[in-house]
Amino acid sequence: MGDLVQLALIGLAAGFLAGLLGIGGGVLMVPAMVLLLGFDQHVAQGTSLMVVIPAALTGSYTHHRNGRLFLRDAAILAAGGVVGAVIGAVFALSIDDDILRRLFAGFLLVIAVRMLLPKGLFRRESKG
Repeated sequence: MGDLVQLALIGLAAGFLAGLLGIGGGVLMVPAMVLLLGFDQHVAQGTSLMVVIPAALTGSYTHHRNGRLFLRDAAILAAGGVVGAVIGAVFALSIDDDILRRLFAGFLLVIAVRMLLPKGLFRRESKG
């Protein structure tokens, strides 16, 4: 299968999961680009960040239209996210590709374990 077809399928799957689960498509896209297409970790992350913009906007709009989005909270999160993204990108570019890949994998592992634990162990009551 050609790279263009694989990229399109990765994008389709990431967009679907972003809309379905509210996750950034990078959770799927970065590992897929690294493992299936041989991208270096830095390039996969940079590419993923650019691709997530239209998918996130589309998914956010759909959730907003259905009353499932807290705009004020989203704006506050976005403000912190912009600052954090700049700091994180500068840091990511300063470290070795292998270390960055291991950090990414470790992050995914921690999130997976936390999601599998009983609901009340680490989480507050839901706002919505």
